[in-house]
Amino acid sequence: MSELVAALARWGVLLVGANVLLEQLGLPIPAFPTLVLAGALAAEGKLPFAGLLVVSVAASLVSDTVWFLLGRRHGHRILRTLCRISLSPDSCVRQTESIFDRWGLRSLLVAKFVPGFSTVAPPLAGSGRVALAPFLAFSAIGASLWAGSALLLGALFHGAVDRILDLLSRLGSGALVLLVGAFVVFLAVKWEQRRRFFKELRMARIPPDQLRGLLLEGAGPLVFDVRSKGALTRDPRRIPGAVVIDVERLDEHVVALPKEREIVLYCT
Repeated sequence: MSELVAALARWGVLLVGANVLLEQLGLPIPAFPTLVLAGALAAEGKLPFAGLLVVSVAASLVSDTVWFLLGRRHGHRILRTLCRISLSPDSCVRQTESIFDRWGLRSLLVAKFVPGFSTVAPPLAGSGRVALAPFLAFSAIGASLWAGSALLLGALFHGAVDRILDLLSRLGSGALVLLVGAFVVFLAVKWEQRRRFFKELRMARIPPDQLRGLLLEGAGPLVFDVRSKGALTRDPRRIPGAVVIDVERLDEHVVALPKEREIVLYCT
């Protein structure tokens, strides 16, 4: 642990920038703890607070711009790809779309504080044809709030951070094993949740060709498009005959339907 502090004290600005960039690109490498530690070192005069903030915001903007341009170029397809590799695919699109559709660019002010949303929000903005300049402005403010709060937290409680680091240093290699073990357990739990979700999805899924055949027969299932308003705007294509409904009011629609008909829902 002392080696980590020494490396951070020597290469702190670059290490923090790299950590922020990798996390915002989607890698499971949390940058907030690194920012807190860097803030504590900054309070002791070992690192420049302003330099850490500028590099963190710049790294975040680089990542956000990449995702924004990918969203603009590939639209909803990049969102599907992101959520396919997400550790929480069941909530990836639906929750993030609802937040962005409700608050628009203002959601970028808090996006970094919401797990998963920080990576999905930029391509959502890009696919929605938001102008680049206001996107960068809101994204920069949001990144400043996120990185600044972590740095400030470390600076305000640098004494407590030092005591924690001393404790970890006394534990030696055991501290590293403990931290790595906790991270591995977290990934394992999320991966198991992901596996169960896709297993349930496969069991309840109807292939496109099979659905098309049933619809051509004239006595197929009832098809409902339960995508959000933002998703419908980004991808207006629709299955012929599908009825657009709000998924939050699904029970109201289903209760009046004939019990003998099968129901197919599709979303993003």
